[in-house]
Amino acid sequence: MALYSVRTVQSFPVTSEMLWDYISSPRNLKEITPAYMRFDIISKNLNQKIFPGMIIEYQVSPIMGIRMNWVTEITQSKEREFFIDEQRFGPYKFWHHTHKIVPTEGGVIMEDTVHYLPPMGIIGRMANSLFIKKQLKQIFDHRRIVLQKKFGTLSETL
Repeated sequence: MALYSVRTVQSFPVTSEMLWDYISSPRNLKEITPAYMRFDIISKNLNQKIFPGMIIEYQVSPIMGIRMNWVTEITQSKEREFFIDEQRFGPYKFWHHTHKIVPTEGGVIMEDTVHYLPPMGIIGRMANSLFIKKQLKQIFDHRRIVLQKKFGTLSETL
């Protein structure tokens, strides 16, 4: 069994607090997820910031428009520095996503690292080669664009 991973790094000309306020609100997940995923949060009362132990329920259509339930838990969080979400139920056999904010000169660097394992053994490995990894990269490319429009890019200010 080999885990797969996707890692992205972005820099923004904002404070850790500004970026944290946005990324730590579950309500903003829909805005940074591509529309074709048909992402909907079905949990109630998620107006607060994330905290360890928070359970978030979604519906998403990752493959051929098929609706799936996805449940993640915020397992760790340190305000303005990082949080980790892990899948409890959903489309993956394993999902561990670390969101990290690192202050830098003139702004912050945001690092996202996802370790994942598709379901169904060899079929899942083939699916990863054919489309899963590409789709995850497309999702993070979409997030990159949305966040750049919202916060700018650090290199633009240097």
